[in-house]
Amino acid sequence: MRFSGFIKSGVSYLRRYQFQWVMFIAVSWTLIDYTWLRVFRSLGGNDEQLVFHTVRALLLRSSIVFVMSSLMGYVLIFKLRQVFRDNSLLISIFMKTCILLVASLFLNFLLHFTYSAFSLHYSFLHSIENFFGMANSFLWLIHHSIGWVILFLFTQLAIDFYEKYSPGVFWDIMIGRYIRPKSQKRIVMFLDLKDSTPIAEKLDSQKYFSFIRDFIYYVSISLLEYHGRIYQYVGDEIVVSWKYSQENRTNCINALMLAAHLIKRNNRYFLKKYGIVPAFKAGIHTGEITVGEIGIIKKDVAMGGDIMNTAARIRTACTELNHDYLASKDFIDGMESNLVHESIGAVDLKGKSERIELYALNI
Repeated sequence: MRFSGFIKSGVSYLRRYQFQWVMFIAVSWTLIDYTWLRVFRSLGGNDEQLVFHTVRALLLRSSIVFVMSSLMGYVLIFKLRQVFRDNSLLISIFMKTCILLVASLFLNFLLHFTYSAFSLHYSFLHSIENFFGMANSFLWLIHHSIGWVILFLFTQLAIDFYEKYSPGVFWDIMIGRYIRPKSQKRIVMFLDLKDSTPIAEKLDSQKYFSFIRDFIYYVSISLLEYHGRIYQYVGDEIVVSWKYSQENRTNCINALMLAAHLIKRNNRYFLKKYGIVPAFKAGIHTGEITVGEIGIIKKDVAMGGDIMNTAARIRTACTELNHDYLASKDFIDGMESNLVHESIGAVDLKGKSERIELYALNI
């Protein structure tokens, strides 16, 4: 299967996404530092750490800032977010800022030391003494740290704000792409946990919530890996869509297969932690939907139309027809893949006036 390479390499969408953030942080912080240097010099600043008279000195500083920003970005994205995952947003931001502030002091030490050693040609000990002599001043520390604190706060808020939306939705709202509703042909999939009620009865509320969170984690990785746009989470249900194309029809099926594979691969984890291995059902349909921006204080990009209702009914039919994965004839027709499927005939769906031919997918 196409996803086998992803499984073996371990380079998931999530990891690629995280490394992209680290690179964005490293590049943007370095550019901001360079821009600040230019502004400082134009204003006639005389801080010896910030005034660079040679290209070599400037390149040295930029290299140090880039490397340290990469390390700080890695700690922020890969480490601190897990450590403070269960804390409130306010506590999380405060604690991460304090930790990054300590890192910024080390960055200031490196910048000051290298400038003293390589540009002013001070001795090793003199360079260190020079830094700690200035660092003894509270005003000096404030002057050289306040900018980084502001930068840390804006970066963390930007990440949290961006991740409130599915990939792509943030920029759609920013540029106003769907202020006026647009009709688009999309593939829509409704996916949710099987036997959620018996599982909820077996687990206490907190453990059940943790179970749902772990289940959604693995499924979401699979959907995002194959370019699905997650529209919303509703309890244990995920609604996801793709713009209609032959490639995305294959992506939809691959995402479903990968989700089943990841759940199976992690069955020991679920058994050990919860005593239950999750399973899921999914309904897939395709057609014209309306996409538009809604909300006043809280804005979002919403999808509506009969296609959404039909996809939800197909998902419900999975339980009634005893099949885990069902797709409409509109989705199956003309598919260029080796997907094994069988027609189960025209089916009456609740709320639909006409019968719809469905296919059971062998995932």
